[in-house]
Amino acid sequence: MIIIRLDRVLADRKMRLNDLAARVGISNVNLSYLKTGKVKAIRFSTLDAICKVLNCQPGDILEYMDAGTEDEE
Repeated sequence: MIIIRLDRVLADRKMRLNDLAARVGISNVNLSYLKTGKVKAIRFSTLDAICKVLNCQPGDILEYMDAGTEDEE
């Protein structure tokens, strides 16, 4: 399972979701869906733009977790 850690990166950068949406050029609603993990896919161009604005790596935003280990945390 892929976990989206956009909220953590935003907090580290002290940036609001609205500010990121404006700088990336996508709607607040779509970015909110991404932040809450309610999306099934993300375009590389969107991920690229987010990483550029946040000055981070894709691995800072996306995390893989084995579905079998989810209950162990």
